[in-house]
Amino acid sequence: MSIPTPIKWENDNLIILDQQQLPHEIVYITLETIEDVFDAIVTLKVRGAPAIGIAAAYGLALAAKKHDGRLLESFHLRLHEDYLYLAGSRPTAVNLFWALDRLMNKVEAVESVLEAIALLEKEAVAIHEEDEKTCEQIGNYALSLLNDKTRVMTICNAGTIATAKYGTALAPFHIGAEKGKKFEVYACETRPVLQGSRLTVWELQQSDVDVTLITDSMAAHTIQAKGVEAIIVGADRIAENGDTANKIGTLNLAILAKEYGIPFYVAAPTTTFDLTIESGKGIPIEERKAEEITTIAGQSVAPEGTKVFNPAFDVTPSALITAIITEKGIVNQADYINIKSLVGRQAGEEVEA
Repeated sequence: MSIPTPIKWENDNLIILDQQQLPHEIVYITLETIEDVFDAIVTLKVRGAPAIGIAAAYGLALAAKKHDGRLLESFHLRLHEDYLYLAGSRPTAVNLFWALDRLMNKVEAVESVLEAIALLEKEAVAIHEEDEKTCEQIGNYALSLLNDKTRVMTICNAGTIATAKYGTALAPFHIGAEKGKKFEVYACETRPVLQGSRLTVWELQQSDVDVTLITDSMAAHTIQAKGVEAIIVGADRIAENGDTANKIGTLNLAILAKEYGIPFYVAAPTTTFDLTIESGKGIPIEERKAEEITTIAGQSVAPEGTKVFNPAFDVTPSALITAIITEKGIVNQADYINIKSLVGRQAGEEVEA
């Protein structure tokens, strides 16, 4: 079995796997305009911090093509408007802003609109290709940490369909399957939009990984009853001190890991670090529509007018994180003070594990 490619760039067209249709149908849609890309990000047709960054980069490249024929100064003004538009699609995932900034910086000193258009597309493709390599490196580092552990819990979807390939938190399971290592994965259903049950379970099944679905509220009992040996999750933003924002319910798992004495790992590329934020207190937390909790398949399951608090993310303090796994190496808890130096390293310059 194999996992479908989540994002494709073919003949100047951005094609994505519509994750709204999973797990029932594998449907690809073509995004032709910046508005299409914005909608796909907001409605979670494409999701996962790295995938959002990749899609946004291609979205900016698509938008630039529409400004062909303008004077260079006018082009830059329009492109900046497009940048701000795409930046407003999701507030928590820092990869979105990192990718857009990278493209904007690339065209600061261009001498023509045509040069800018070509550079934007080239840079978007580079981001896409780099992410696949990054995820493979993260997966191999994670495998080294999980070497003697087979029963692992996760939440949300930090896998292939959230990245270019392999994923972050799910990368060791996919790469492990390729290498013949057997895992027993316990996947939380993941509120508010059930990305664990709809996406993680489906994705791991494609790689023939032994995966069991549980509700978020079953985590403590499952750790105890099934002998879970580790927890691994992804991240949407990591502050300078190692505090980490991830899908709501992650903090619960970190607290449980401490109580049961098992390691709690965060797997994320270094692009997920936001060194402009000192701690998790500064990370913006997206709140989503009440209907995601009060209804199921359009049918109300709560009294009309029910007050709802529906944050999509929570923040796990770095003190609860055993290690952060990146493409540049493994950062243990005692080394979080050195996160700035880690982010500045080149891939391959490993940090001390």
